[in-house]
Amino acid sequence: MNDSGGLMVQDEQKGEAVAKRDAPREKKPNFFQRIVIFIRQVFAELRKVVTPTRQELLKFTGVVLAFVVVMMALVYGLDLLFVWVTTVVFGTPGGVA
Repeated sequence: MNDSGGLMVQDEQKGEAVAKRDAPREKKPNFFQRIVIFIRQVFAELRKVVTPTRQELLKFTGVVLAFVVVMMALVYGLDLLFVWVTTVVFGTPGGVA
């Protein structure tokens, strides 16, 4: 599927439209233009951000705190288990058994 008149051809392996090898490339903007474009894109994305309501914020905070407490309990439990295993395997320090 080769269109000799256009600038795009279809890639045989993936079936995607890709530029021809001899197609002219668009000129890349200079460094400062790219910075301006980036800043404009950042502000455009920030306009899309939706601030959560107070109720949503409290709910999300509660979920995060509950998760942190559960993870702390899990780590504490594993720590106790590993201390017990190492004490059983290696004995108590100082040779007192």
